[in-house]
Amino acid sequence: MKLVTYQAESGPRLGAMAPGGGVLDLAGACERLGGGGAAFASMQALIDAGDGAWDEARTVIAKRPDEAMVSGEARLLAPLPKPIRLRDCSLFLEHMEKALVQMARNLAAQEPDPEAAFEGLMASGQYDLKPIFKQQVVYYNSNHLAVSGPEVDIVWPDYSDWIDYELEWACVIGRTGSDITQDRARDHIFGLTIFNDWSARDVQIPVMDARLGPGEGKDFDNGNGLGPCIATPDEFDDPYALTMTARVNGEEWSRGSTSTMHHSFEDAVVQFSRRKTLRAGEVIGSGTVASGCGFELGRRLAIGDLVELEIENIGVLRNRVVGRPA
Repeated sequence: MKLVTYQAESGPRLGAMAPGGGVLDLAGACERLGGGGAAFASMQALIDAGDGAWDEARTVIAKRPDEAMVSGEARLLAPLPKPIRLRDCSLFLEHMEKALVQMARNLAAQEPDPEAAFEGLMASGQYDLKPIFKQQVVYYNSNHLAVSGPEVDIVWPDYSDWIDYELEWACVIGRTGSDITQDRARDHIFGLTIFNDWSARDVQIPVMDARLGPGEGKDFDNGNGLGPCIATPDEFDDPYALTMTARVNGEEWSRGSTSTMHHSFEDAVVQFSRRKTLRAGEVIGSGTVASGCGFELGRRLAIGDLVELEIENIGVLRNRVVGRPA
């Protein structure tokens, strides 16, 4: 299933991308087929309802009553508009290694002899990837109240002049559990979506240099993009073999693959449930694929740029960066 949340006149509604195109209103379709109920009130309600409701949703999508198809083009929202928790991880390590080198180059560029300064910074070991990143899943807590969906304008905070995207994906937890074993971890993943971890680099980098995490550089309205859908695991032959691309104003900037992850989402599920509870509706971000941001590429976004993140068999998450109105 490819599940969405869309904006109806009555408010946000749960839908599904129908075979052949268009969005099917799941609650309306269930009612027409004599089923339905509270499980189809929202994405979180469907997640909480469990396997029986998920199977019913599949049946409804297969039957696809025409009367329940959304007329016109549905305005999609973030598929899970208010996740109960959002963590962003470092599951792709090649990006981390390249970003550290780029940070050293940026600092060295301010010195009289940039090349000598860069060699000195790298020789210090300060910009080497710390072993802990390979030993376990490292993460920070993102702002789960600052989620945006497809086609939403990202109003850039006026305290920042360095605009950047991050090409990521994320898993949505479908079953609450603790001490989840590796062989059962995939059973706890409800689905997969695209994640754009928007970043104000000029705010982020000084705070990270103080070893305090990304701070305000990743904490602003609409700063965590999710969408356009949540694709359930049965949509993929192999989720760890998907092409990831990023385009800016139609030009490809980034290309990578989910196959390059050092840690899997299942690894994160196991770690995050160890001696504690991982809850249905949590979102776990992957971190950035190699070359998946302007910072790595030595390029910056500008106000007005249109950013499209695409992951094979999930879709396109499209947003424009705009300035704050006077």
